[in-house]
Amino acid sequence: MWTLMDSPVGELRIVEKDGAITAIEFTPYRDPDGRVRGDRADDHPVLAECVRQLRAYFDRDLKEFELPLAPEGTDFQQRVWSQLQGIAFGETASYGEIAHRLGMTNAASRAVGLANGRNPIPIVIPCHRVIGANGTLTGYAGGLERKQTLLDLEVDGLF
Repeated sequence: MWTLMDSPVGELRIVEKDGAITAIEFTPYRDPDGRVRGDRADDHPVLAECVRQLRAYFDRDLKEFELPLAPEGTDFQQRVWSQLQGIAFGETASYGEIAHRLGMTNAASRAVGLANGRNPIPIVIPCHRVIGANGTLTGYAGGLERKQTLLDLEVDGLF
């Protein structure tokens, strides 16, 4: 099942499977990617709750998501995505810092970056909070403009 919502970073498609969020997709959508999405269901409880929480996040009223998540990926990707969820609202971490949190050296930064780029649930799993070692914005699947918008929203939302 899936639904759509407008946001400050463009329209988002939110996908649910078996009671958990499996994807949040930026436009333009890549339909022929092989993911099963099912029918549109704007009133599905998990999808409606995800939309509610995303709206609260964009309104700066929510700093931590509480949603059932089921991102599909390799064991390494899952480990990286788990670390991303530990980066607090308004904070950032470098790819090297994430590698170190996983017990690896800076040499794993590239692998962390690749896993970060394959995160199927951006915003909720905050891959936008990962930056280059020198503090610069580096790749983002949704584009650097969206990444900057999300980071600005969080910095402006700090009390």
